[in-house]
Amino acid sequence: MVRADFITGLILAALGIGALLISLDMPRFEERNINPYTVPGLVPAALAAVIAALGAMLAARAARAGGWRLRGLEVRFLADDAARRVALTLLLTLGYAAGLVGRVPFWLATFVFAAGFVILFEWPKGVAGRLRRIALALLYAALLAAVVTYVFQEIFLVRLP
Repeated sequence: MVRADFITGLILAALGIGALLISLDMPRFEERNINPYTVPGLVPAALAAVIAALGAMLAARAARAGGWRLRGLEVRFLADDAARRVALTLLLTLGYAAGLVGRVPFWLATFVFAAGFVILFEWPKGVAGRLRRIALALLYAALLAAVVTYVFQEIFLVRLP
């Protein structure tokens, strides 16, 4: 497990640093005399910094336990349930960001993503309860899409794609 923690920590630190750099490159609207605490890249930069710091801490802790020794690393991609769930999460998230957002209205993209996510991860093994879970997933997705769209458009004044 220390090898996986080491590799995961490095990946998270790299992603956090990349997101931090992109966030700092976002417009600051100085020409409009905008309060510096309300610039669009502030929250993403803070979250990216936290992700980078926690990823570095995870990698350092795993390295102290010997996780940096990658010799003999077995590659068993999607061999266990946790790896499959991570891969599915990555696939759904990339599909949302690259496939839906900007091509369909934001509220619809968010609804489809949230409904699909809940349905896929909460799918019961037996037949009983499937319709109820699908109905709840659709309800949760509709509420989430409505709230997120409202908050970004009306409170944060963000123009959504």
